[in-house]
Amino acid sequence: MSDDKNKVGSVAYENPGAGYFEKRGLKRYAGVWSLWALGVGAVISGHFSGWNFGLAHGFGPMLVAAMIIMVMYLGLTFSIAEMSPALPHTGGAYSFARSTLGPWGGFITGLAENIEYVLTPAVINFFIGSYLTAIFGTPPEYQPLWWLGSYIIFVSLNIAGVELSFKSTLVVTIAALSVLVIFWISAIPVMDFSRWALNIAADGTELAEGGGVWFPMGYYGILAALPFAVWLFLAIEQLPLAAEETHDPKRDMPRGIIAGIFTLMFSAFMILFLNSSVSPGAFGVASSGEPLLDGFRATLGGNIASALSLAAVIGLIASFHTIIFAFGRQIYSLSRAGYFPRALSVTHGTRKTPHIALIVGAAGGYIVMLIMWFGLGSEQGGAVIGGTLLNMAVFGAMISYFFQAISFIRLRMVMPHIERPYVSPLGIPGAILTLIIAAVTLFYQLQDPVYQVGVYGTAAWYLAGIIYFALIGRHKLVMSPEEEFALNKGHRVAP
Repeated sequence: MSDDKNKVGSVAYENPGAGYFEKRGLKRYAGVWSLWALGVGAVISGHFSGWNFGLAHGFGPMLVAAMIIMVMYLGLTFSIAEMSPALPHTGGAYSFARSTLGPWGGFITGLAENIEYVLTPAVINFFIGSYLTAIFGTPPEYQPLWWLGSYIIFVSLNIAGVELSFKSTLVVTIAALSVLVIFWISAIPVMDFSRWALNIAADGTELAEGGGVWFPMGYYGILAALPFAVWLFLAIEQLPLAAEETHDPKRDMPRGIIAGIFTLMFSAFMILFLNSSVSPGAFGVASSGEPLLDGFRATLGGNIASALSLAAVIGLIASFHTIIFAFGRQIYSLSRAGYFPRALSVTHGTRKTPHIALIVGAAGGYIVMLIMWFGLGSEQGGAVIGGTLLNMAVFGAMISYFFQAISFIRLRMVMPHIERPYVSPLGIPGAILTLIIAAVTLFYQLQDPVYQVGVYGTAAWYLAGIIYFALIGRHKLVMSPEEEFALNKGHRVAP
């Protein structure tokens, strides 16, 4: 490896030597439907578990919070739909911020996104364990074995090859949506909105006959519900990470992400309304680790519910599988450019998948799960452990969204000349709304005493990553496609 360095501002680029990029090659496969499945599949588990913890503050606050978060995601996805085909690199959020905010902006955005993508599968895996424990009746203390088995199976599947990964993503995403549709159809004849959705009193206890008010704890409950409403849409923004594995990212990336967000908006309101309107209602669902299983028990009865709930695990698997894909590519892109240790970006010799990044990301998520399990105590149950993990993932996401919105605004200002195959209809106002809502959600997370330990722990890890970059990473950057695009301000250079 050569020691040649090229200093640019506060960072330095090294020449890693011949063959560096040959060892880090990816294979193109995805089209628009593969991208739609990648986006919807990444999020769909949030319609099975996680969102429901927001109901603890009442149905009305959760509904309003979902509408506010929907606005944020519309602004974000339209912004990404414009940026991703204009900057078709696998770096995603890091690439956007690097091009507009410099190396430091690229790193702090990429690190926040890394926190989101490593912890989000951990949250989903926690719910997978909850569902499987309920279905098979295994002792609760065996849940870490369910988690470990899930990581081994789906990391292996992602390593096996991009074709298999995308094909399986499409299958499990369609299967997950089908399970949700079955629940919606089964719930409509037996739903009783006033009896079940409005069964929370002002002091947080259950109203035995329902008939309560929409906002039992006041409008402040809307802020409390925001982080959980995020779970209905979180990770749709991962699509740009597949840019270098897409046949025509300039055409297909905007189509895939826009189709995905509208699919999710419809599904989110259906599950929020119907899962709350059947037994055990908002009060019971608010603390459940498997709310859809509870819903099926109310609509179809025990035996059929158990069978369908086993199928419901497919929804969790869809997101688990697709976000494992995301953190593999996200770690790969930051490592290839030298922000993370470069060894993490080496791809499999024949399968062309970032196997080292996938294994390291999964190990990190599993370790955090074990820390939560033994640190908080397994007896705490899903509402505390799952909610804490969820808030940790949302913490990283909100920082990432904040900087992606700024990146969109800056890209319009500093690179007006670059080709934009798609232009956001919401423009800069949409990005500003995203920025404001993300900041408000992040602020409230820091005020919530139930989840403060997890959020502050995540903030400490974030700070440690920044210190690493200040002392080591910024001196070891590599001229990857994202870096070259940024340094040349989007202008093509002669080969």
